[in-house]
Amino acid sequence: MAPSRNVIVATGLVVFASAGLAFPFYMASACISLVDPLRLAPLAHIVGPDINTGSRDVGPDHRTYPKK
Repeated sequence: MAPSRNVIVATGLVVFASAGLAFPFYMASACISLVDPLRLAPLAHIVGPDINTGSRDVGPDHRTYPKK
């Protein structure tokens, strides 16, 4: 491949990767306008799916359960 062709391919890959990395930020800003805060309950919060990851407030279950 000619060096100029390599530059075109590299530029295309950088543009494609940049678009892929920017997409979640675009979707987050576009979808935030879909939620009307006045229609939510007073204590309702919009949270991510991993909000309870690593929660240690309950602790292990020390009970034994019989097999059915």
